[in-house]
Parts: sequence; structure tokens; C-alpha cells
Amino acid sequence: MNKKIMIIGGAVLDVLVRPAEPEVFSSGSYSAEEICMSTGGDALNEATVLAKLGDTPYLCTLLGEDQAGEWILEHCRRTGIQTNHIISDASLCTGINVVLVQKDGARNFLTNPQGTLRRLGICHIPEEIPKEIGIVSLASMFVSPALGIPEMETLFSRIKKQGKILCADMTKRKNGETLREVSTALSYVDYLFPNQEEAALLTEKDKAEDQAREFLSCGVKHVIIKCGALGCYLADREKGEWMRAIPTAECVDTTGAGDCFAGGFLYALSRNRSFQECARFANACGSLAVEKTGATAGIKGLYEAEQRERSGMSR
Repeated sequence: MNKKIMIIGGAVLDVLVRPAEPEVFSSGSYSAEEICMSTGGDALNEATVLAKLGDTPYLCTLLGEDQAGEWILEHCRRTGIQTNHIISDASLCTGINVVLVQKDGARNFLTNPQGTLRRLGICHIPEEIPKEIGIVSLASMFVSPALGIPEMETLFSRIKKQGKILCADMTKRKNGETLREVSTALSYVDYLFPNQEEAALLTEKDKAEDQAREFLSCGVKHVIIKCGALGCYLADREKGEWMRAIPTAECVDTTGAGDCFAGGFLYALSRNRSFQECARFANACGSLAVEKTGATAGIKGLYEAEQRERSGMSR
């Protein structure tokens, strides 16, 4: 039986400008090929990927009672994302990010630290996770100051006591957090998805293999280090191996690629696929993600994702 999934984390609107080179700041008027608006935020991206693949994920997030919040709620209703655990707060503004995408697909963000993206706290997350949910994923450790290390320890412990599979992605640490400081929280995690740069900051190791060993030593059950064009390195307590990337037609925009990878992994995990199969399907979703402008625009549906996965297997 397929497992239901809850994603916890941020939901924002992204305003994307491509290409936006450094001269945008020295020019009174700058012409871009593409300016568009799309949904964004780590948790909403993962949930959107799952919905496009045919799942009906639960999203736990915080929004303002404003036009941006309504736009996100309508997106969720339209795509089949469950909104029961979305909290709207009239005192806050829904987060809006401006994403400046360079010609090579690299991007820079303009964010509002007072928006909902940085305000999600443990008080917004249900103490009792619905029984039908088998997998819970924190879309990014270190995003919200209100979800600090003590709060993550409490949250992760609570989730595991309820018998759920616990997954977590992360972003770059914000306050010099060390691996030792977060080791208790990490000890509850079944699947961890950092990228290589995020892992390097926390573990003080450069190689993916060494980073994975550090996380496993904290008690993490499975580690997946996202390494961009190289693919990913996956390890558990028995072995580690590289899963090579699947080639893309063209790298247009890397916004949301890691979230699409995580969403793909969660989808495969919920279908009881093996660790290696989950990583391969995640690579396929990450490959599709970078071919279009916008965090999840490259993911069309399950058929396309499975085709991309098969193309990688035939190499």
C-alpha cells in the first residue's frame, strides 16, 4: 500500500527574472528574456512535485491572509495538495522571493525576512500527525529561526514516536551550527537530503563520502548527498555508492532542483521502492527541473519522469 506524505516547511511566491546578470544593478533599465511568477518555497515545491506525479500530499505551512496567500491556496486546491494543515495569519505577509537567474542557470534570491517563510514554528505543526500519513518530511532544516535545534529535536522525536518515516532536507546553516549541536535531532532522521555545499558547512568535510559518514555517525539511517551535475552519493550503514546524474537537454534554471529531487525521492519511497531506485527516480526529477524556468515547471507528470528515469538506466 502506498504511504501518504506530509511536507512541513515554507510556501512562497517566486518572481523569476532570466537572464539577470550583474549589470542589472548598474543599469537604469534592463531587458530580460523572461519574467514570470510561480509558486515556490521548499515545502510547496516538494508538495507540488508530488501532486504532479499523481500523489495527494499534505502541506503544513504558514501563510498570510493576503493576495499571495490566496494565490498559493488556489494553487494547492487546483493541484490536489491537501490544505488541512495550512495556517493563515492575518498579522503576517506571505513570503515573496525575487529570483535572479543568470545565463548558466545559477541564481540569487531577494527575500523578505519578515514574511511567513521565516516564521514557521513548532506551534504551527500538529502534535498528532494524522494516522493515514506514513512519511513526514521537513523540507529544510535551518530555514526558520522559530525551528531551532531544540524545536527540531522535539518535533523529530514526536514524529518518530508516532511511527512515521522521517525525512529532512536542509539549507545552509545560518548561525554557525555544528554537527555536534544538531546530532541529537539528526539521530531521528531516516532519510537526509543535503546538497554537498550544505553538508560541507555542517560536517567540515569536502568529499561527499566523508560527509555521509559524518551524518551516519550521528544516527541518520540513510544519507543522500546531492551533487548537481555529478548526481548524488547515497549511503547507509552497510555501504555507499554514487548514482550518476541523468543528462539534461539544457540547464536553464536551477531554482527548485533540489526540492524536485527530494519530491521525486519521497514519491518513490512512498511506493516502497528500494533506496537505490528512490535515488535514481530523484535524479530523473532533478534533471527535468533545471530545463524550465521556475521551481517545478520542468515536472510535467509521472510519465515524463519515468521516461527520464529509463533514459538514465539505458546509459
